[in-house]
Amino acid sequence: MGSPVYFGTATGEMRSFLERLIFPYAVYDANRSTLFKKRVKTGLIYTMNVQEDQMKLMGYDQHLGVVEMVMKRIFGESESLFVTDTYQFDDYSRYEAAVFNVEEKAKRRKEEFPKDCQKAFDMGVRFAQLQG
Repeated sequence: MGSPVYFGTATGEMRSFLERLIFPYAVYDANRSTLFKKRVKTGLIYTMNVQEDQMKLMGYDQHLGVVEMVMKRIFGESESLFVTDTYQFDDYSRYEAAVFNVEEKAKRRKEEFPKDCQKAFDMGVRFAQLQG
């Protein structure tokens, strides 16, 4: 599952989806049981405009980690992939966004985005092999 991060959290659509996915399986007991009988590995991919150090400073990783913790409780295993410092706009000249260095953003997109895509692909391969 994937979502861009806006203002420190996943989109409203993603949160609504997760609430509807998780709630039917939650059991309110001391053991934190689950009604979901099968163990399924889940992956959460988050893209965000902030740099990794900013993400950690602002606590995005901790906040989003709560979702991972709940997914583990209900479904078994979960892991998150944080894709940071992503493009915010296709054309920065059309927005008031002087805080961004357009050349650095383009360089990072060219060099790092393929690596991030590979990490997401590798996550899927690992999950498929586990389900095999």
